[in-house]
Order: sequence, then C-alpha cells, then structure tokens
Amino acid sequence: MTLTSPLRHSRQNRGGGVKPLKKEALIPTSPLRHRSQQGSVSAKGQGPLALYRQDLRLRFAPSTAANYSRSVEALLAWLDARGIGLAEVRSEDLEAYQRELFTRRKKDGKPHSLGWQANQITAVKSLFRFLYKRLLILRDPAASLECPRMEKRLPRSILSKDEVRRLLAAVRVRSPRDLRDRAILEILYATGIRYSELAKLTPYDVDTEDRILRVIQGKRRKDRHVPLTTAAARAIEAYLVNGRPQLVSGGKAPYLFLSDKGGLLHDAILNGRIRMWAKKAGIKKHVTCHTFRHTVATHLLRARADIRHIQALLGHASLATTERYTRVEISDLKRVIARAHPRGR
Repeated sequence: MTLTSPLRHSRQNRGGGVKPLKKEALIPTSPLRHRSQQGSVSAKGQGPLALYRQDLRLRFAPSTAANYSRSVEALLAWLDARGIGLAEVRSEDLEAYQRELFTRRKKDGKPHSLGWQANQITAVKSLFRFLYKRLLILRDPAASLECPRMEKRLPRSILSKDEVRRLLAAVRVRSPRDLRDRAILEILYATGIRYSELAKLTPYDVDTEDRILRVIQGKRRKDRHVPLTTAAARAIEAYLVNGRPQLVSGGKAPYLFLSDKGGLLHDAILNGRIRMWAKKAGIKKHVTCHTFRHTVATHLLRARADIRHIQALLGHASLATTERYTRVEISDLKRVIARAHPRGR
C-alpha cells in the first residue's frame, strides 16, 4: 500500500493556489484512541481474525492451528449471541465463558475432560494475547484467566518387553502392507516419535546406513535427529525396496509410509492396524501409536538411561514432561516390597 501526502491531492483554487486543508484532515483518527472501539475489532470482524489464523499457521502444526481456530470460533459464537464485540470483552465475560465450558456436556451426557477445557482456555488466551500485542485492543482481558489444573497421571497402557516382542513377531511379512506395518512398529519402538511426526516423514528423512532418523518440524516446529536401532533400519530398508514401490500411486507420493491407496496414512487407519496386530499377539491392552512413546521411555528409564537423553529422544520441550515416567508404578513397588520388606516374603 503506497502512502501519499495529502498535499499532492489537495484541490487548487481558481487563483492557482492550494486550498488549505481542514484541520481535521491532518489529525490521525486511530479507532483505539479517537473512536469507540466497537467496530474496530468485532466478533464478526475478519481482518484481525484472519491475521490471527495466519499467525497460527506460521507457529503451529496444521492440526494444532485448526484446533485453536475451532476453539476461537466457539468463543466468537458465544460472544456474538450476547452482542459483545472483541474490543468490548471484559475479564468478567471470559470468566463467565469459562464457567459455561465447565458445565457443558458431550453428546453422551458426560462432562468434558479437564484437558479439553484447558485447550479451550489456552486458545482464548492466545487470541487476546495476539490482539493485544498487535495493538488491536487496549488491554488483554484474558491475562488473568487460569487453565484448570491437570491431574498428573501415568500413561494408561505400557507394554512389557515380552509384549513388544510378541507384537513385532505377530507381523508376518506377506504383503507390502505387512512390510510397512513392521517398519512402522520398529520405528515407533526405536524412537517413540509422535504420529504427527511419523506421518510427515519422507524417504529423504531416513538414513539406514548411519541409522539416523530426521524429524523435521516436529511439535512446536522443532527439528531433531534420533538414532535408529539396527532392527528398525533393516525393516525400513526392506519396506523401501519391496513394499513402498507397490503402494506408490502415480509416483508422486512424498510420504515415507503410504496408505493402501498411496496417500497419507491417517492415524485412525494406523491405530486400527496396530490394534489388529496386538490382538493377534494376544495383547489385551489398548495399544496405539502413543503407547509406544510411553513404552520406550519407560523401558529406557528402567535400563537406567539418563533422563535428559530420553528428553532429547522424545523431543520434550520441558524436562518435567519426561519426569512423569520416573514415578514409581505399583508393579515395581510390589516387587520391591516382596524383596526387601521383612514381612514381604
């Protein structure tokens, strides 16, 4: 946008001189200072919201950006129903919205989890922090909002070493899909990467000779290199040679692990395949991609690996996230009591 001096476009009077501008034309009229804020940023205003969504796409993974957008849309609908513009929002309004989130129920009548509520409030705080930093609102009404405190729980399902061995052995390689599934399971147990990171891998991110996996733009768009086990490197090589070429559709698929039709392997499909192999292995636990993440962290800790090495492997931003795996499990505690307590035997 080109800024032009108002003097260039002033109308000349009949005598050839420049007609003096009115005083009001020279005074900047920022909507934040000289007008009512209503209308400058409203619940229906798409200018600031479009900027916010663009900022989300730059800072977060597509799925995270989409979740934030949905949470913000829900807030905007709530505000619009009450005739409140974004520039008019007070802390009391957001506190009322938070109370309503607590009382909302899912379709089955059950309350939403604290994690869901925390995600909604995090998105709300993100929106108003963005508007405040861009000087689109005078104050941040969400600054005082607090997310509900999450319970610190151990992962629901952790596989034993024997269960992992049985699960991997259950994959009898008879087809390209089997080669793919075996390579995926080996990678999940070797590295503990997230599904979102696994799905975006390309053949160029894997070095089977040096046994290195490059995770490009993982969570919070951070890159990291993680080592592969020998078994994982061999499984990937077998898949690349004998499996993937038969799954590629049209030769344009960029992903390392492809669906049966040669496209992106969605998490629902992959978790379904993992549950199928777990059932064949006689494992009754609920097993998903994320189960391997918890499992590899637990197995490494039990083998006395340094917790900071595990943090680097999993890509945790905070050591506190990794430390939850150090909490004593009841099975470990029972064995210690049986061995060491005077009346444990």
